[in-house]
Amino acid sequence: MTLMELRNTRTTILNQGTPATKREEIREYFHKTFSIDEQLYETLVDDAAFYLRAEPLRHPLIFYLGHTATFYINKLIIAKLISERINPRFEAMFAVGVDEMSWDDLDEANYDWPSVAEVKAYRDQVRARLDEVISTLPLQLPITWDSPFWAILMGIEHQRIHLETSSVIIRRMPLEKVRQLPLWEICNETGSAPKNALLPVTGALVELGKSKDHPLYGWDNEFGRHRFAVEAFQASKYLVSNQEFLEFVEAGGYRKQNFWTDEGWRWIGFSKAEQPLFWIKKGKNNYRFRTMSQEIDMPWDWPVEVNYLEAKAFCNWKAQSTGLPIRLPTEDEWSCLHDQLDLPDQPYWEKAPGNINLEYWASSCPINRFRQGDFYDVVGNVWQWTETPISGFDGFEVHPYYDDFSTPTFDTQHNLIKGGSWISTGNEATRDSRYAFRRHFFQHAGFRYIASAQPLQSSEAMYETDASVAQYCDAHFGPDKFKIGNFPQRLVEICLKALGNRQKQRALDLGCAVGRGSFELAKHFDFVSGIDFSARFIRIAHQLQEKGVIHYQLPEEGEIVSYHEKRLSDFGLQETGERIEFFQGDAHNLKPQFTDYDLVLAANLLDRLYEPARFLSEIHRRLRIGGLLVLASPYTWLEEYTKPENWLGGVRRAGEPYTTLEGLHDLLEPHFQRRGAPLDVEFVIRETARKYQHTVSQLTIWERIR
Repeated sequence: MTLMELRNTRTTILNQGTPATKREEIREYFHKTFSIDEQLYETLVDDAAFYLRAEPLRHPLIFYLGHTATFYINKLIIAKLISERINPRFEAMFAVGVDEMSWDDLDEANYDWPSVAEVKAYRDQVRARLDEVISTLPLQLPITWDSPFWAILMGIEHQRIHLETSSVIIRRMPLEKVRQLPLWEICNETGSAPKNALLPVTGALVELGKSKDHPLYGWDNEFGRHRFAVEAFQASKYLVSNQEFLEFVEAGGYRKQNFWTDEGWRWIGFSKAEQPLFWIKKGKNNYRFRTMSQEIDMPWDWPVEVNYLEAKAFCNWKAQSTGLPIRLPTEDEWSCLHDQLDLPDQPYWEKAPGNINLEYWASSCPINRFRQGDFYDVVGNVWQWTETPISGFDGFEVHPYYDDFSTPTFDTQHNLIKGGSWISTGNEATRDSRYAFRRHFFQHAGFRYIASAQPLQSSEAMYETDASVAQYCDAHFGPDKFKIGNFPQRLVEICLKALGNRQKQRALDLGCAVGRGSFELAKHFDFVSGIDFSARFIRIAHQLQEKGVIHYQLPEEGEIVSYHEKRLSDFGLQETGERIEFFQGDAHNLKPQFTDYDLVLAANLLDRLYEPARFLSEIHRRLRIGGLLVLASPYTWLEEYTKPENWLGGVRRAGEPYTTLEGLHDLLEPHFQRRGAPLDVEFVIRETARKYQHTVSQLTIWERIR
């Protein structure tokens, strides 16, 4: 196998050929992946280099030497394709990497790392075991998300991710610890950087997301559905070169706070950066450049490599100096540009259309080397930072073999990079790949800028992690528990039965939480107001109203969580949102506009009010004569919510028990008459997979008579 054959490989097409040929294709892809991974570590001059922490936010390279091998075994165990481990100690030690967190919060814990020889011997065992599994595992085409072979492909593509991330770590090693090898030959082309220019890009409706029958392997965040109308914009013809970025450096860009986001300026304060990481300053106005294994004269026409914070600061400077709305592109805008150029995708191209997939060099190259339509390097050379924090598309599901690949990054703190770099191979080199890093992190990444007046969409963490909010998401939209029906839905059914043929124009859902009751009421009323004191709850209700979908995570046990997606359409509520207005508000002090209702529903609200008697004495003003007030409460009076002197009941008066129901009669009878006997309505709140709160709420119905 030649060096170029080892470098130039393509991800596997999963729906073509015969099982026998596909098995051999996967076997070859696996061994090439394993071999080039090992060849990367040959650039280290000695074993001691494996134990240096060249990247402060990552483990030393000895970890990654073991990690890519143990990943195969751990995933095959999870997939139940094998039942015995090879080295349980290694498969625990090397299991979990380091998320690049904040730039200053990595614990400097000591690890009892094994020797390089021990890890290499382990890798040999893993390689032999995987070859055996590939040879004997039943294979049916097409290979899909649910196929056993998916676990093997997951291991291969994971190893290719670390081929790239380890190369970045090696790039930060002391020069005396690395050596230049023929397999990793760098580009020797350089010259004057071309002047950049903004070129027009036509707006378009962008559609992203794979279906489960897609012919290529994909990570979970690539699947689902996403559509967005991109307005026309302008994009830079070239990636930003070292020469163009020098203008920002010489303009004092690293010293002027007004160009930086708050996060970026904090990073400047910590890092003391004065120029890009891979620039090496030699004297006042002289720079050299660090490739993976060499220090070379500065190639001014190569793309600059920076983190998002630096790229963003450059764009802010450029916008100020030009008067144009300069910023980084979003994922949608990058995709809009990419798709209009009709670029071939890996693995279908005959030759890579850019400096990608290791088909040319083991370094960047001049930004005007690979033309793609009227632009250059829309794919390849270096990754391109975007303004888009990664999140899942509609319909996102975690894969059961790797449930924490994407979800920890759905926190609005990880921005997408697009387009791939010179060492992006396999899945990374495809149009649909979606990788993201913390904004202060370094990869082989640079940027192009755009000019656009289209506002950026605000980002939200995809998965609601606030424990109480997630519990209410599950209580309102999750499955029934222990054969106890959905509480808000049951309350609305009781309300509708009580209303009978009365008019149903306006309803008020007080203490609406995340909104299920409001959506149910809107199926029957012309207009519904949903009010809750908690902005956290109202935010979820608004999200459902605007997007029709929510995502939340629930604890299973210990650190294990599960991820959930719920849609209004799952419950036939997708058409109700336009008849609802959600507000954050205090039930004690409602605005005058909240009046003239046919129904007021206050569910599990009374015993969380600080002055419930005040609320009850005024609530009649919100109802029409003949309108119904429906109260439901478990009467759980707690001093943390309501001072004991304000409890409606659950106390002794003149030495005798005085219940909340009696208190309700005393407070409401001046304006209301109770209809029917009190009802007990059960509800269940899930805390963990094996711990639930089972509560009984007493429901009473009151008709306003005066």
